[in-house]
Amino acid sequence: MIETPIQRRHRLANQILDVIRDARFEPGHHLREQALSDLLEVSRTPVRAALQLLAERGILEAKRNQGFFLKAHPNDISRLDVEIPATSDQDLYSQIVRDRLAERLPASFLQSDVARRYDVDRATFQRTLARLVDDGLLQKNAGRGWSFMPTLNTDLGLRSSYEFRRIVEPSSFGLTTFRVDASAAERARLQHLYLISHPDLGEVDRRQLFETDAQFHEMLAEFSGNPFCLQAIQQQNRMRRLLEFGSYSNRRRVKDWCREHLAILDAVTKGETRRAAELMVLHLDNAFGVAPSLAAAKARGSREGSADSGGSPPDAANALPHPHAS
Repeated sequence: MIETPIQRRHRLANQILDVIRDARFEPGHHLREQALSDLLEVSRTPVRAALQLLAERGILEAKRNQGFFLKAHPNDISRLDVEIPATSDQDLYSQIVRDRLAERLPASFLQSDVARRYDVDRATFQRTLARLVDDGLLQKNAGRGWSFMPTLNTDLGLRSSYEFRRIVEPSSFGLTTFRVDASAAERARLQHLYLISHPDLGEVDRRQLFETDAQFHEMLAEFSGNPFCLQAIQQQNRMRRLLEFGSYSNRRRVKDWCREHLAILDAVTKGETRRAAELMVLHLDNAFGVAPSLAAAKARGSREGSADSGGSPPDAANALPHPHAS
């Protein structure tokens, strides 16, 4: 997907935040455009735009004729990220997912029929369908039309996903190529401690909760040194994003999986890979174990939503589980 200038600016701002975290800069540190330009291998103009964005967010201070200086405290920076704005493609992608979860879209459909629902140009619609196919959520029928893959909305798909991850994730710790990135591990640790200590998780953006969860599993897969492990977990996370598209409503479970993540992280950083594998199996089992009751909650929520809109309630048997995080 082509990145817009606005998205590029936000992405570069996140890269600068990574530099600040890794270098452990203190408040008052002068962030020099040329040094960042050389480090990130981009010209000074986009670096200046990204620094200005961070200044607008109160992370940096812009001083006239002097440049940009770090303003935020290191503890605050450890949990900061600049959300990258969605493109029209991403907006359509999200809307199609929401409509499928609410059963406003059938399992199989003709492109011409569905295209009339969305006010987008043909090229955007085609790109979005292609991305859904790439993410393993949609397939083109042998004849005409498209079908959503069963991983999107079935209990069997959910169980199969967890069984697959139960094979891949714990075993990756035992690979000879497994290496811990200490900086990445520390950032993940601080992000999790922030969520555990937060007095009201209801105030935390649900997208942040999902990203913290998903990035943890991708980080460990990357530690494996095996690109196929990483690709597999990235695909599972893409599918999980849709299965868990609604919200992280079980906030007690959020703190539970944060603690489970930290226990796994402690084990891998100490080189206790066998212990880490055991903890990962337990973690995945715990996550799947809460799915049935949350599935029922999702079904109730779907029926209530349909009742409010005057529509017919969806079949509870086909309802998706509520997000439970893993």
